[in-house]
Amino acid sequence: MKVLITYVSAGAGHRKVAEAVYDYLKDNRQDLNLQLVDALPFTNSLFRFCYNRGYPFLVHHATWLWGFFFWMTEFSLTRQFIRRISSITNYFSCRKFVQYLENENFDFIISTHFLNSELAANLKLKNKIKAKLITVITDFGVHPFWLSRGTDIYIVASGVTKDALLKLGVAAGKIMISGIPFNPHFIRTQDRNLLAAKFGIESKKFTVLVMTGSFGSGPLEEIARSLGSDVQVLLVCAKNKLLLDRLQKKDYKNVRVFGFVDNVEELMAVSDVIITKPGGSSIAELLAMGLVPIFITAIPGQEENNARILAAYGVGFIPGNIKQIKKLVLNLKNYPQKYQDLKNNIMALAKPFACREIANVIR
Repeated sequence: MKVLITYVSAGAGHRKVAEAVYDYLKDNRQDLNLQLVDALPFTNSLFRFCYNRGYPFLVHHATWLWGFFFWMTEFSLTRQFIRRISSITNYFSCRKFVQYLENENFDFIISTHFLNSELAANLKLKNKIKAKLITVITDFGVHPFWLSRGTDIYIVASGVTKDALLKLGVAAGKIMISGIPFNPHFIRTQDRNLLAAKFGIESKKFTVLVMTGSFGSGPLEEIARSLGSDVQVLLVCAKNKLLLDRLQKKDYKNVRVFGFVDNVEELMAVSDVIITKPGGSSIAELLAMGLVPIFITAIPGQEENNARILAAYGVGFIPGNIKQIKKLVLNLKNYPQKYQDLKNNIMALAKPFACREIANVIR
């Protein structure tokens, strides 16, 4: 069988989820002919610019404007008009990708972005392709743009996600709660003592991992300065080299600073709490690792929804300032039973075998 796993490289989450599914199928389903494809290179230059430059600019420098756009496309009175206009724009901007789908004649299309799902679903409705379309929703909430009438199966993160789809009119038989796929590194057994020695930290000390994505945004230095006197802090600056250089020079007590890392699962394995952005794929990873999350710098719309849904499950916190962050961390450190209760909630919500469940659908 010929299977396409497709994503859009706007934000890392959609790509990470697609790569996780691709890697799992490559290792476990040798009977499949697999292709992993980013749709953006098939689009025109203006469309690519809007996704590659416009989206990152809005979510980091004009979050209020991104929040307004998100609300406008979600609000029922404006949604249908905007969806119609965007569908027309998407079709003409992505004609090469549409042609690619028609020519390749896939048996299954697994999409981790609503754009790809929309384009494939429209081709199905016109009987131009016959592939079974699986849409993997990469957040715990559901924006209406994820819905496309030709979709066969929606892969969702939780019961709340399923309920949201049901309210939007999706048939229950089309929804599968398997969790958000992630790299299997996050479910491998790790030796905390060995990893602590590797990173030059104390294995038995209460440890907080601080990371906010590839840009290293948010009040990271303030958090490190606030927590370092009470707990051990692992702070990931990612691509924020200015922050990395500044923190290395200041050498805060009990704070270990990292630049861009490709072993996040090891840092998680030596940590007790994570302070992070509530992106869907990041949440799936931290749930699998059993980390208690504190959410900061949430993008309006999808990430704010993720944080609220996790809080409703009794998982994670949404503090308003640095003082509240410190109070939360110290409560978790000083009250082991409260910490354990949260861990139990996390393990109940974690779904570590999403990739396997998707593989079982491909028959």
